Amino acid sequence: MRIAVFGNVFQQKKSASVRNLLALLQKEGDEILIDEAFHSYLQNELRLDVPPCQIIRGEAFRADVAVSMGGDGTFLEAARRVGDKEIPILGVNMGRLGYLSDFSPEEMEQALAQLRRGDLRTESRSVLRMSYSQGEPQGYPYALNEVAVLKRDNSSMISIRVSLNGEYLTTYQADGLILNTPTGSTGYALSVGGPIMSPGCGTLGLVPVAPHSLNVRPLTIGDDTVVSLQVESRSHNFLVSVDGRSEACPEGVGLTVRRAPYDIRVLKHPGGSFFRTIRDKLMWGADTRR
Repeated sequence: MRIAVFGNVFQQKKSASVRNLLALLQKEGDEILIDEAFHSYLQNELRLDVPPCQIIRGEAFRADVAVSMGGDGTFLEAARRVGDKEIPILGVNMGRLGYLSDFSPEEMEQALAQLRRGDLRTESRSVLRMSYSQGEPQGYPYALNEVAVLKRDNSSMISIRVSLNGEYLTTYQADGLILNTPTGSTGYALSVGGPIMSPGCGTLGLVPVAPHSLNVRPLTIGDDTVVSLQVESRSHNFLVSVDGRSEACPEGVGLTVRRAPYDIRVLKHPGGSFFRTIRDKLMWGADTRR
Protein backbone atom coordinates (compact mmCIF):
# COMPACT_ATOMS: atom_id res chain seq x y z
CA MET A 1 0.00 0.00 0.00
CA ARG A 2 0.98 3.64 -0.42
CA ILE A 3 0.80 5.22 3.04
CA ALA A 4 1.10 9.01 3.49
CA VAL A 5 2.21 10.04 6.98
CA PHE A 6 1.52 13.45 8.55
CA GLY A 7 2.63 14.27 12.07
CA ASN A 8 2.86 16.79 14.87
CA VAL A 9 6.30 18.42 15.06
CA PHE A 10 6.01 19.46 18.72
CA GLN A 11 5.79 16.13 20.56
CA GLN A 12 9.30 14.80 21.01
CA LYS A 13 8.28 12.44 23.81
CA LYS A 14 6.08 10.48 21.38
CA SER A 15 8.98 9.50 19.11
CA ALA A 16 8.65 5.81 20.07
CA SER A 17 5.17 5.72 18.51
CA VAL A 18 6.42 7.22 15.26
CA ARG A 19 9.32 4.77 15.17
CA ASN A 20 6.86 1.90 15.72
CA LEU A 21 4.59 3.07 12.88
CA LEU A 22 7.46 3.34 10.40
CA ALA A 23 8.74 -0.10 11.41
CA LEU A 24 5.30 -1.63 10.90
CA LEU A 25 4.95 -0.08 7.43
CA GLN A 26 8.47 -1.10 6.43
CA LYS A 27 7.85 -4.67 7.63
CA GLU A 28 4.80 -4.98 5.37
CA GLY A 29 6.69 -3.56 2.39
CA ASP A 30 4.46 -0.50 2.13
CA GLU A 31 5.50 2.49 0.04
CA ILE A 32 5.96 5.25 2.63
CA LEU A 33 5.31 8.93 1.92
CA ILE A 34 6.13 11.49 4.62
CA ASP A 35 5.20 15.15 4.81
CA GLU A 36 8.30 17.28 4.23
CA ALA A 37 8.11 19.22 7.52
CA PHE A 38 7.47 16.04 9.52
CA HIS A 39 10.31 14.21 7.74
CA SER A 40 12.71 17.04 8.59
CA TYR A 41 11.55 16.94 12.22
CA LEU A 42 12.07 13.17 12.45
CA GLN A 43 15.58 13.38 11.06
CA ASN A 44 16.88 16.62 12.52
CA GLU A 45 15.07 16.87 15.85
CA LEU A 46 14.27 13.31 16.87
CA ARG A 47 17.34 11.83 15.13
CA LEU A 48 15.32 8.84 13.91
CA ASP A 49 16.60 6.44 11.27
CA VAL A 50 13.84 7.14 8.74
CA PRO A 51 13.38 4.35 6.16
CA PRO A 52 13.50 5.14 2.42
CA CYS A 53 10.42 7.17 1.54
CA GLN A 54 8.91 9.73 -0.80
CA ILE A 55 8.76 13.31 0.48
CA ILE A 56 5.36 15.02 0.24
CA ARG A 57 5.62 18.63 -0.85
CA GLY A 58 2.35 20.51 -1.16
CA GLU A 59 -0.79 18.68 -2.22
CA ALA A 60 0.59 16.82 -5.26
CA PHE A 61 0.73 13.24 -4.00
CA ARG A 62 -1.11 9.94 -4.35
CA ALA A 63 -1.76 7.43 -1.56
CA ASP A 64 -4.12 4.67 -0.54
CA VAL A 65 -4.34 5.89 3.06
CA ALA A 66 -3.18 8.94 5.04
CA VAL A 67 -2.07 8.46 8.66
CA SER A 68 -2.31 11.46 11.00
CA MET A 69 0.03 11.22 14.01
CA GLY A 70 -1.01 13.95 16.44
CA GLY A 71 -4.06 15.71 17.80
CA ASP A 72 -7.03 17.32 16.11
CA GLY A 73 -4.88 20.11 14.64
CA THR A 74 -2.69 17.56 12.88
CA PHE A 75 -5.80 15.75 11.62
CA LEU A 76 -7.21 18.98 10.19
CA GLU A 77 -3.91 19.66 8.42
CA ALA A 78 -3.92 16.13 6.97
CA ALA A 79 -7.50 16.69 5.77
CA ARG A 80 -6.44 19.97 4.13
CA ARG A 81 -3.59 18.23 2.31
CA VAL A 82 -5.79 15.31 1.23
CA GLY A 83 -8.46 17.69 -0.09
CA ASP A 84 -10.64 16.13 -2.79
CA LYS A 85 -8.36 13.11 -3.42
CA GLU A 86 -10.78 10.76 -1.57
CA ILE A 87 -7.89 9.31 0.46
CA PRO A 88 -9.22 7.94 3.78
CA ILE A 89 -7.50 9.28 6.91
CA LEU A 90 -6.53 7.08 9.86
CA GLY A 91 -6.04 9.27 12.94
CA VAL A 92 -3.65 8.20 15.71
CA ASN A 93 -4.22 10.38 18.77
CA MET A 94 -0.93 11.69 20.15
CA GLY A 95 -2.49 14.66 21.96
CA ARG A 96 -5.01 15.06 24.77
CA LEU A 97 -8.63 14.79 23.59
CA GLY A 98 -7.99 13.78 20.00
CA TYR A 99 -11.67 13.85 19.12
CA LEU A 100 -11.13 13.32 15.39
CA SER A 101 -8.55 10.56 15.83
CA ASP A 102 -10.07 7.21 16.72
CA PHE A 103 -6.97 5.18 17.52
CA SER A 104 -4.37 5.31 20.32
CA PRO A 105 -0.65 4.64 19.67
CA GLU A 106 -1.09 1.25 21.37
CA GLU A 107 -3.75 0.32 18.77
CA MET A 108 -1.68 1.14 15.68
CA GLU A 109 -0.62 -2.40 14.83
CA GLN A 110 -4.17 -3.71 15.23
CA ALA A 111 -5.60 -0.77 13.25
CA LEU A 112 -3.20 -1.35 10.34
CA ALA A 113 -4.07 -5.06 10.31
CA GLN A 114 -7.79 -4.20 10.27
CA LEU A 115 -7.13 -1.71 7.48
CA ARG A 116 -5.50 -4.37 5.32
CA ARG A 117 -8.42 -6.74 5.93
CA GLY A 118 -10.95 -4.04 5.10
CA ASP A 119 -12.48 -4.20 8.59
CA LEU A 120 -12.40 -0.47 9.43
CA ARG A 121 -15.48 1.69 9.01
CA THR A 122 -15.33 4.73 6.73
CA GLU A 123 -17.31 7.86 7.61
CA SER A 124 -17.85 10.67 5.11
CA ARG A 125 -17.54 14.15 6.62
CA SER A 126 -18.86 17.23 4.86
CA VAL A 127 -16.59 20.19 4.09
CA LEU A 128 -17.31 23.92 3.76
CA ARG A 129 -16.01 26.24 1.03
CA MET A 130 -15.56 29.94 1.68
CA SER A 131 -15.25 32.60 -1.02
CA TYR A 132 -15.02 36.40 -1.16
CA SER A 133 -17.12 38.85 -3.16
CA GLN A 134 -13.86 40.55 -4.20
CA GLY A 135 -10.60 38.71 -4.77
CA GLU A 136 -9.58 35.28 -3.52
CA PRO A 137 -8.79 34.04 -0.01
CA GLN A 138 -5.07 34.11 0.75
CA GLY A 139 -5.17 30.66 2.34
CA TYR A 140 -6.90 27.35 1.74
CA PRO A 141 -10.66 28.12 1.45
CA TYR A 142 -11.98 24.70 2.61
CA ALA A 143 -12.88 23.77 6.19
CA LEU A 144 -13.65 20.39 7.76
CA ASN A 145 -14.64 22.02 11.07
CA GLU A 146 -15.75 25.61 10.65
CA VAL A 147 -15.50 29.01 9.06
CA ALA A 148 -15.57 31.77 11.68
CA VAL A 149 -15.91 35.54 11.26
CA LEU A 150 -14.39 37.31 14.27
CA LYS A 151 -13.57 40.81 15.51
CA ARG A 152 -9.93 41.76 15.10
CA ASP A 153 -8.30 44.79 16.70
CA ASN A 154 -10.38 46.19 19.53
CA SER A 155 -12.97 45.31 22.13
CA SER A 156 -15.95 46.56 20.09
CA MET A 157 -18.41 44.08 18.63
CA ILE A 158 -18.85 43.61 14.91
CA SER A 159 -22.10 43.59 12.92
CA ILE A 160 -22.62 40.54 10.73
CA ARG A 161 -25.47 40.70 8.23
CA VAL A 162 -26.53 37.17 7.24
CA SER A 163 -28.63 36.01 4.29
CA LEU A 164 -29.63 32.40 3.56
CA ASN A 165 -30.12 31.53 -0.12
CA GLY A 166 -30.54 35.24 -0.77
CA GLU A 167 -33.13 35.81 1.99
CA TYR A 168 -32.18 38.13 4.84
CA LEU A 169 -32.00 36.34 8.20
CA THR A 170 -30.69 38.85 10.77
CA THR A 171 -27.75 41.06 11.69
CA TYR A 172 -25.71 39.66 14.56
CA GLN A 173 -24.15 42.12 17.00
CA ALA A 174 -21.45 39.92 18.48
CA ASP A 175 -17.77 39.13 18.80
CA GLY A 176 -18.18 36.79 15.86
CA LEU A 177 -20.16 34.08 14.09
CA ILE A 178 -19.20 30.43 13.54
CA LEU A 179 -20.48 28.40 10.59
CA ASN A 180 -19.74 24.79 11.41
CA THR A 181 -20.15 21.35 9.89
CA PRO A 182 -21.34 18.39 12.02
CA THR A 183 -17.67 17.49 12.47
CA GLY A 184 -16.97 21.00 13.76
CA SER A 185 -19.98 20.94 16.10
CA THR A 186 -17.78 19.35 18.80
CA GLY A 187 -15.06 22.00 18.44
CA TYR A 188 -15.11 25.80 18.67
CA ALA A 189 -18.88 25.91 18.13
CA LEU A 190 -19.50 23.64 21.13
CA SER A 191 -17.38 25.86 23.37
CA VAL A 192 -19.67 28.85 22.73
CA GLY A 193 -22.95 26.97 23.18
CA GLY A 194 -23.62 25.38 19.79
CA PRO A 195 -25.43 22.04 19.47
CA ILE A 196 -23.69 18.73 18.78
CA MET A 197 -24.60 17.30 15.37
CA SER A 198 -24.32 13.69 14.30
CA PRO A 199 -22.06 13.13 11.24
CA GLY A 200 -23.97 12.73 8.01
CA CYS A 201 -27.05 14.58 9.22
CA GLY A 202 -26.81 17.12 6.38
CA THR A 203 -26.76 20.23 8.54
CA LEU A 204 -24.80 23.44 9.04
CA GLY A 205 -24.62 25.42 12.29
CA LEU A 206 -24.76 29.20 12.74
CA VAL A 207 -23.41 29.91 16.22
CA PRO A 208 -22.88 33.51 17.41
CA VAL A 209 -19.87 34.28 19.62
CA ALA A 210 -20.84 36.41 22.64
CA PRO A 211 -23.94 38.00 21.04
CA HIS A 212 -25.24 41.20 22.64
CA SER A 213 -28.83 39.98 22.66
CA LEU A 214 -30.89 37.50 24.68
CA ASN A 215 -33.06 36.56 21.69
CA VAL A 216 -30.24 35.29 19.44
CA ARG A 217 -29.50 31.60 19.70
CA PRO A 218 -27.58 29.01 17.63
CA LEU A 219 -29.42 28.00 14.46
CA THR A 220 -29.18 24.73 12.53
CA ILE A 221 -29.92 24.80 8.79
CA GLY A 222 -29.60 22.40 5.86
CA ASP A 223 -26.09 22.11 4.40
CA ASP A 224 -27.45 22.84 0.93
CA THR A 225 -27.97 26.44 2.09
CA VAL A 226 -25.75 29.18 0.67
CA VAL A 227 -24.83 31.59 3.47
CA SER A 228 -23.87 35.18 2.61
CA LEU A 229 -22.26 37.50 5.16
CA GLN A 230 -21.51 41.23 5.19
CA VAL A 231 -19.46 42.58 8.10
CA GLU A 232 -19.22 46.07 9.59
CA SER A 233 -16.55 46.94 12.14
CA ARG A 234 -15.28 50.10 13.87
CA SER A 235 -11.75 49.12 12.86
CA HIS A 236 -12.98 48.58 9.27
CA ASN A 237 -11.55 45.07 9.15
CA PHE A 238 -12.18 41.66 10.70
CA LEU A 239 -10.73 38.17 10.88
CA VAL A 240 -11.79 35.16 8.85
CA SER A 241 -10.75 31.84 10.39
CA VAL A 242 -10.92 28.66 8.29
CA ASP A 243 -10.25 25.67 10.57
CA GLY A 244 -8.06 27.92 12.72
CA ARG A 245 -6.12 29.45 9.81
CA SER A 246 -6.80 33.18 10.12
CA GLU A 247 -6.47 36.08 7.73
CA ALA A 248 -7.54 39.72 7.94
CA CYS A 249 -10.28 40.95 5.64
CA PRO A 250 -11.34 44.55 4.84
CA GLU A 251 -14.84 45.67 5.76
CA GLY A 252 -16.26 45.96 2.26
CA VAL A 253 -15.67 42.34 1.25
CA GLY A 254 -18.62 39.97 1.47
CA LEU A 255 -18.28 36.27 2.29
CA THR A 256 -20.13 33.29 0.89
CA VAL A 257 -20.04 29.89 2.61
CA ARG A 258 -21.47 26.75 1.04
CA ARG A 259 -20.91 23.01 1.15
CA ALA A 260 -17.84 21.91 -0.81
CA PRO A 261 -18.22 19.48 -3.74
CA TYR A 262 -16.31 16.74 -1.88
CA ASP A 263 -16.24 14.99 1.51
CA ILE A 264 -13.38 13.85 3.74
CA ARG A 265 -13.25 10.11 4.46
CA VAL A 266 -12.35 9.17 8.04
CA LEU A 267 -11.39 5.64 9.17
CA LYS A 268 -13.02 4.52 12.43
CA HIS A 269 -13.11 1.54 14.79
CA PRO A 270 -15.22 -1.28 13.30
CA GLY A 271 -17.35 -1.56 16.45
CA GLY A 272 -17.42 2.11 17.34
CA SER A 273 -20.04 4.80 16.86
CA PHE A 274 -20.40 8.56 17.08
CA PHE A 275 -22.46 8.25 20.25
CA ARG A 276 -19.85 6.07 21.94
CA THR A 277 -17.24 8.66 21.06
CA ILE A 278 -19.11 11.54 22.70
CA ARG A 279 -19.68 9.36 25.79
CA ASP A 280 -16.02 8.40 26.04
CA LYS A 281 -14.28 11.62 24.97
CA LEU A 282 -16.79 14.31 25.97
CA MET A 283 -18.10 12.39 29.01
CA TRP A 284 -21.62 12.85 27.62
CA GLY A 285 -24.17 12.27 30.39
CA ALA A 286 -21.51 11.27 32.93
CA ASP A 287 -22.80 11.34 36.51
CA THR A 288 -19.98 11.74 39.03
CA ARG A 289 -22.37 10.97 41.89
CA ARG A 290 -22.33 7.29 40.98
